[in-house]
Amino acid sequence: MTVRVRFAPSPTGMFHVGGARSALQNWIYAKQHGGAFVLRIEDTDAARNRPEWTEGILTALDWIGIARGSYEGPYFQSANAGEHRAAAEKLYAAGRAYYCDCTREDVQARTGSQYQGYDGFCRDRGLTAGPGRALRFRTPDEGETVVIDLIRGKPTWENKLLEDFVIARGDGSPVFLLANVVDDMTQGITHVIRAEEHLPNTPKQQLLWDALGVRPPIWAHVPVVVNEKRQKLSKRRDKVALEAYRDEGYLADTMCNYLMLLGWAPSGNREIVPWSVIEEEFRLEEVNPSPAFFDEKKLRAFNGEYIRALDTAAFSAACQPWLTGTETIPPPPWRPEDFDPAAFAAVAPLAQTRIAVLSEIVPNVDFLFVPSPEIDEASWAKAMKDGAADLLDAAAAAFAALPSWDAESLKAALEAVGAERGLKLGKAQAPVRVAVTGRSVGLPLFESLVVLGKERTLARIEAARIRLP
Repeated sequence: MTVRVRFAPSPTGMFHVGGARSALQNWIYAKQHGGAFVLRIEDTDAARNRPEWTEGILTALDWIGIARGSYEGPYFQSANAGEHRAAAEKLYAAGRAYYCDCTREDVQARTGSQYQGYDGFCRDRGLTAGPGRALRFRTPDEGETVVIDLIRGKPTWENKLLEDFVIARGDGSPVFLLANVVDDMTQGITHVIRAEEHLPNTPKQQLLWDALGVRPPIWAHVPVVVNEKRQKLSKRRDKVALEAYRDEGYLADTMCNYLMLLGWAPSGNREIVPWSVIEEEFRLEEVNPSPAFFDEKKLRAFNGEYIRALDTAAFSAACQPWLTGTETIPPPPWRPEDFDPAAFAAVAPLAQTRIAVLSEIVPNVDFLFVPSPEIDEASWAKAMKDGAADLLDAAAAAFAALPSWDAESLKAALEAVGAERGLKLGKAQAPVRVAVTGRSVGLPLFESLVVLGKERTLARIEAARIRLP
């Protein structure tokens, strides 16, 4: 058997990190078994589909290494509408489905409960197709449906507890359950690797496979991804869009590594490992079925490690979108003509050790490329206390007198100014840093002053001095 897996997202919004994990797991499984990865866009919800969401899916997959041209597709579910209808008609002709004109209110009136499922009222009424008549699948009255799941073993459902479910709406259009099964059959899918939330649909879909005379696939339902409160990640409540993490400055390698750890771990008590190790060691059967916690703090720490592992050239290249702006990343606060590549190259190694996401490069280097720094008022209030004016005057005088504008000379000069006032270097630095950069934290001060230059440094200290009472 040639392994054929599929990833079947709907183009109805941003690309969910849980979907990205499923895509990667399918991708690896196909590669490990010499099989094929099929991308199918499930676009039958015309009211919610938008072309830009489809492009967003393709772009997101490109970013995590599942590049266009390396897989089959994208295919579009809407193109298979004829096959979906033909399958529904086949099931009806074989007596495996029947028409039903019951409304939800009808069922509730008969059962006396809004929670009880369909009661089979139309099973033997012999209704034919007509407006407002849905087509329901006739589930078996006896026996069990056993699902072979690589992660969950053999989940089993009693058939008598499965209601007769709708496979085509009153207008004749097939619903997701049937369309999904027919597409998988048509495309020869052998393994369905998808999120746990689809597990309740699986016995129904397996019954459809059996009724259509095709052997069902092997299933694998990966654990649901949850937040810190152990709630399923929600687009309305949580930060779940892969694009948001990308535009914040998470590296693709970081994201791929972290997503694969949601429910699985490589050997040797390791977490940060090369993708080649993940490709070699990942085993779908070893995925833990328990909910997987998406820990953004841990992801951020991972990203910092990945950033620090880059060589300087790769780090500088990775920062470029934030230094210029893109369609999805806002432009930096400086004018393009004021950006100095040489100045950035000088401070890039300093910034690389201090940032956890690439977007943080901007507040670390913006002081070099703007006419004057934007002052953070909280930093100003903390640093510019009594004695700050005197210290700035003395620092400016000491800096102006330096014969050599280098980090060691600047440090020694400010140490002396601070010592004269009973201040350690850390306390003496604070007013100077805020005057020059606008913030109380940032790159090493003296190396920053070297790159900024003597004239601009002294001008900023003077501007801060004027602002003080």
